[in-house]
Amino acid sequence: MDERLLAKTFVELADNLVADFDLIDFLRLLTDRCVGMLGAGAAGVLLADRDGELRVMAASDERVRLLELFQLQNDEGPCLECFHHGTPVTVPDLATEAHRWPRFVAEARASGFTAVQALPMRLRDEVVGALNLFRAAPGPFDPVATPIAQALADVATISLLQERSALRSTVLNEQLQTALNSRVLIEQAKGKLAERLDIDMEQAFTALRGHARSHNLRLSDVARDFVNGTELLTGLMR
Repeated sequence: MDERLLAKTFVELADNLVADFDLIDFLRLLTDRCVGMLGAGAAGVLLADRDGELRVMAASDERVRLLELFQLQNDEGPCLECFHHGTPVTVPDLATEAHRWPRFVAEARASGFTAVQALPMRLRDEVVGALNLFRAAPGPFDPVATPIAQALADVATISLLQERSALRSTVLNEQLQTALNSRVLIEQAKGKLAERLDIDMEQAFTALRGHARSHNLRLSDVARDFVNGTELLTGLMR
């Protein structure tokens, strides 16, 4: 494990809550680093909205995003249980849990995943979501990587909840609602760019994110402007 990258990640996760920070990009950083540093095949984040309903907020690739959506639509799976109980759910081999989550297990295996670990994003009694790690091969999860993944989830949660006293929940709810709206725009922009350039959705997201970062713009603003036609994505579009 790259200790310097790990230290940098903790700093980035702890230092991202500013007045106008980009929640989608923040959570994508979390999933990307779990894959890059901790050996997960893929990662996703579910967060609760202002009504307590879980939403897919970040995924390291399109397969995971669709699998997380499948969990929510079918109301079954380890990530939902992790959120509702506020405790980790670790499944080294999904084949052994087909009786527990029959639809989820079938869908996960069809998507190429055979093991999952869901970690709560919580601070004391407040659970805001779940960080979910997926692997293609069955077997025990790394006993060293697991507490690190939970620590990353904890730091990210603290950042999300880092507001003063009574304003904390209000601010978080506003940020989550804004992020949900942004997510819709980003999905629309991904689809539009993927069609224009004849690339897949993950490549489209990477291109949008790269353009936003290289021009010091918010990802959601780039997506909105591209969807409404005011951002031409010079250098990307043919």
